[in-house]
Amino acid sequence: MSSRTSALRVYITSRLLLAPLMIWLATTVVFLLIHAAPGDVVDVKLGPKAPEALKAAMRAEMGLDQPLYVQYFRYLNQLLHFDLGSSTFTQGQSIAQVIGDYFPATAELTICGMIVAAIVGLTIGSIAASRPNSAIDAGGRLFGIVTYALPMYWFGMILQLIFAVQLGWFPIGSRFPLSEIAYSGPTGLYLLDSLIHADLGQFFTALHYLTLPSLTLGILISGVFERIVRVNLRRTLKSDYVEAARARGISEFRIITAHALKNAMIPVITILGLTFAAMLGGAVLTEVTFDWPGLGNRLYQAISQRDADMVQGLMVFFSAIVVVISIAIDVLNAYVDPRIRY
Repeated sequence: MSSRTSALRVYITSRLLLAPLMIWLATTVVFLLIHAAPGDVVDVKLGPKAPEALKAAMRAEMGLDQPLYVQYFRYLNQLLHFDLGSSTFTQGQSIAQVIGDYFPATAELTICGMIVAAIVGLTIGSIAASRPNSAIDAGGRLFGIVTYALPMYWFGMILQLIFAVQLGWFPIGSRFPLSEIAYSGPTGLYLLDSLIHADLGQFFTALHYLTLPSLTLGILISGVFERIVRVNLRRTLKSDYVEAARARGISEFRIITAHALKNAMIPVITILGLTFAAMLGGAVLTEVTFDWPGLGNRLYQAISQRDADMVQGLMVFFSAIVVVISIAIDVLNAYVDPRIRY
């Protein structure tokens, strides 16, 4: 076994061993934050005028009268058995079922938003970096600052007012026409399931409903990619091998696409992965703004209802996704950049 293969194996193993620890830390933080909030689900469910005896009886039934450490270890035991619990307000609906019902919508929105962000950010960043200290470069910097600073809910409402209300180009408030039934499919992703069933009509209908929220999410995130690509590509274009390529008469377009951009993409891969994980867990504002039937919107409803078990279960699920994607990005970076694993 070569030293490179051995080093890579050790690096991957160390990251995999850290995964349970990171998930446990995230779970503990979520548990403590939920229980540190004032009030509890009993106060919300019974109301402020309910008799204290009735509240005490319900807390005892739900185990909320036990010491915090007892509740904590009971919850850890549930997680070890892959039991995220159940909702308090939806007749005992399991959180795993809620994730299965709502997560595909969030995943589809996030994937499409990430595609928009990558295309827009990489394109603008590359063009701005190839023309340093020009009006185009200044425009690229301004684009990155503005898109990073714009509030998600404000930008989403402005796009809805223009393109949905005034122009009537896009629908809002759902994922698919209420008068039609979409394929439930094997994945729950309407675009992919429609392609699996070879139904282009459903594909374009689902894409029509998905366009406006994914554009909102993607454009605002694209500023992050634009800034990272512009900075790293400008640094790479000053490298010796780039100057040597110019001296050989290679065109600037080929230098950027075939040489400089590939090396500049190494730190971008990390940002792409972490941003995708953050978008999966943080698309709450976009989903609420567009009333998108995803897991972020469901999390917002659970917070509004003080459904502590639902909030806790969904946050643990999102935390696990972030940890898994972070490890995947670390492993991918180790393959792309040998310096990381040494």
